[in-house]
Amino acid sequence: MSTVLTNFDTWKQFLAERIEQAQKIGLSEDTISKLAYEIGSFLEERVDPKNDEQRALKEIWDVGDEEERKTIARLMVKLVQK
Repeated sequence: MSTVLTNFDTWKQFLAERIEQAQKIGLSEDTISKLAYEIGSFLEERVDPKNDEQRALKEIWDVGDEEERKTIARLMVKLVQK
């Protein structure tokens, strides 16, 4: 996954593919958003940002409370679905 994290466009494509797979197996938008939040929490705790976009997202994530972080996760899902 390290190559996925080095380029933001590659990361967005990877995330879009995972979301498409989740939809195909019948996961709801709410469940997908919850998973995105969990992934965001994992990345925030364990992965150093690899590019400027990830660094900006981490800084925004770090200052947000739980509800704001859930909003960020939902927005990332929307971003890659367009």
